[in-house]
Amino acid sequence: MTITVFVPRDAAALAVGADKVAAAIEREAASRGHDVHIIRNGSRGMLWLEVLVEVRTDAGRVAYGPVKASDVPSLFDADFLNGGRHPLGHGLTQDIPFLKGQTRLTFSRCGVTDPLSLDDYRQYLGLTGLEKAIKMAPADIVRQVTDSGLRGRGGAGFPTGMKWKTVADTSAEQKYIVCNADEGDSGTFADRMIMEGDPFVLIEGMAIAAIAVGATKGYIYTRSEYPHAIAIMDQAIRIARAAGILGPSVMGSPHAFDMEVRVGAGAYVCGEETSLLNSLEGKRGIVRAKPPLPALQGLFGKPTVVNNVMSLASIPVIMDRGAQFYRDYGVGRSNGTIPIQLAGNLKHGGLYETAFGMTLGQLVNEIGGGTISGRPVKAVQVGGPLGAYFPPSLFDTVFDYEAFTVAGGLIGHAGIVVFDDTVDMLNQARFAMEFCAVESCGKCTPCRIGSTRGVETADKIARGIEPEKNRQLLADLCNTMKFGSLCALGGFTPYPVMSAMTHFPEDFAPTPLVEAAE
Repeated sequence: MTITVFVPRDAAALAVGADKVAAAIEREAASRGHDVHIIRNGSRGMLWLEVLVEVRTDAGRVAYGPVKASDVPSLFDADFLNGGRHPLGHGLTQDIPFLKGQTRLTFSRCGVTDPLSLDDYRQYLGLTGLEKAIKMAPADIVRQVTDSGLRGRGGAGFPTGMKWKTVADTSAEQKYIVCNADEGDSGTFADRMIMEGDPFVLIEGMAIAAIAVGATKGYIYTRSEYPHAIAIMDQAIRIARAAGILGPSVMGSPHAFDMEVRVGAGAYVCGEETSLLNSLEGKRGIVRAKPPLPALQGLFGKPTVVNNVMSLASIPVIMDRGAQFYRDYGVGRSNGTIPIQLAGNLKHGGLYETAFGMTLGQLVNEIGGGTISGRPVKAVQVGGPLGAYFPPSLFDTVFDYEAFTVAGGLIGHAGIVVFDDTVDMLNQARFAMEFCAVESCGKCTPCRIGSTRGVETADKIARGIEPEKNRQLLADLCNTMKFGSLCALGGFTPYPVMSAMTHFPEDFAPTPLVEAAE
């Protein structure tokens, strides 16, 4: 009897030896005469357990991790192929608390299926959303997405349906779908996980978007730092094209749509949609002035839908299960689920998909398990390098767009990075300014010059040079950058700086000189 074993080929698993583990299992099975079929799946998102090896049993999939190649002989000795007990065993994968507590809609297949098997994808309800969309009028697709309440998961939170309607209502001989997969925020990896672990859901979401707005060509724009995601997406597109999911007749319908992957050089500013479009066109990645909006004049001057990976990957479930099904999750104007990425000084780092509405404290202390160092949490940065720092006193903040705005922050791409009480928040504020200075496209003065002056001013504060005057100067620079910058890079850099100054003023005060002992 053939026994199926799952070993992830997600980049996070590969980084800790997944290929060596798979090879060791194959060798050990052969030497012991076991018939083993290894599936290289995506990651379940429990990154502290990688390499997470699973075995399919009659009772369900049984998990073991973190597994190293040197652990493989002992796993065989413990009869892990039949779910045997082992110190690395966690029982049924579905019962692991971190996974069991999630509401997985976008990530329902990630880590479950073979990413490049269309049969697997169909078995787990893949393509049902596209099949339904083909039978609908384009305007009805747009209406369903609008009614679902889906907002852009890339950070801005702009209503997805509104963007689609603008493109759909604009007449043009050519329209485009552009997927922003330029995932550059610190502590974020959801886009990469989808591209590596469930690429067909992104293809399906883009095809539905194309039918809805009348586009015939799509591009996934990602960064060169994602070689595994690029390779898997390229293979998945070829498979989808061969199966008639892409091409001149999408699944036998009158709609034509094809797509390809384009790779950028990793400029952070190319995560901003107009810089991304310039880069796609072969130009320097600098911000365009708005108007015109990309929905009216985007790629090559044509109407263009620019959506994040998570937004597009959420579309198939909305089309399959309906707008109301999706809208019933969440709180207030934040509908559906959000894949939250937990990183930094945390025991249980990984991806946790849940409905909007949990508090920041629950995510850090209960889901994340607190700091791995065992020291108290001092600060949590939410939303990447441009996100605000939250102290424990704000841990009752609900994870939704409006609540974070009220608290002086932003959700961004939903990355959470945790710091314990050894962190120096003046250094973190300086890093934000330095990051902006390095990554600025240089087009606007507030971002280009303001960030450079910000680094210099933070250094003066650290040296105790006129600290009060320079703290005020730093605040003034932030105000200028926030309201004078052309895009979010300069406009949002003040969030980490001002939140650090506001919530951790002691780190911006001069350090008292301690006189040497007599």
